[in-house]
Amino acid sequence: MAVGACVLTMFFEPRRLLPSLAVHEGGSGGNHERAGSEGAARQGSPELPSLAEIFRQHAPFVWRGLRRLGVPESDVEDVCQEVFVVVHRKLGDFEGRSSLKTWIYGICARTASDYRRSGRVRREVVTDTPPEAPHEGASAYDTFALRQARATLDHILDELDDDKRSVFVLYEIEELTMAEVAEALGCPLQTAYSRLHAARKVVEAGVARAQQQQARSGA
Repeated sequence: MAVGACVLTMFFEPRRLLPSLAVHEGGSGGNHERAGSEGAARQGSPELPSLAEIFRQHAPFVWRGLRRLGVPESDVEDVCQEVFVVVHRKLGDFEGRSSLKTWIYGICARTASDYRRSGRVRREVVTDTPPEAPHEGASAYDTFALRQARATLDHILDELDDDKRSVFVLYEIEELTMAEVAEALGCPLQTAYSRLHAARKVVEAGVARAQQQQARSGA
């Protein structure tokens, strides 16, 4: 039974293809802090949080983002550590022109891209989960369906190149604004929009294929 394909279609909406997935996975959703408020706070206070505080606050979304950006579960812990090594090394250079979260997103996207290009592959394990609290009241079926949907999504995202995948993940799943996406990835705003448009076509086609496969299986 193609449960993943069925649940994946529940996340489909015209503007944001998969907004609910970000919420289910501990994503920003309605509580997302936009760059304006955090950036304003940063400019008003030159004090940076400690690395330990940054890790506690941002490790869950870094872990989640790395998974959606193509880092397998078997390697995500190591790559997550690499992200925060870079954060530690470059924190003194952070000027507050964007939010701290947007800045870390950029490091996360570049580190994931470097990982994918390096060809590092380890035996996949399926027991690791992001450092997030389990969803209260979720049934075993709901949990299984969400895991299947995430696996289907990851398979579809694998069809994108690094540039398009990064834009899609940051905008559609992590719900950054397009201005934040462009800032995080260091590209012109119009380029970010173009990559998103192209990525959406690929993802929409992948969702349609998943639906067709489910229909053929008689699920």
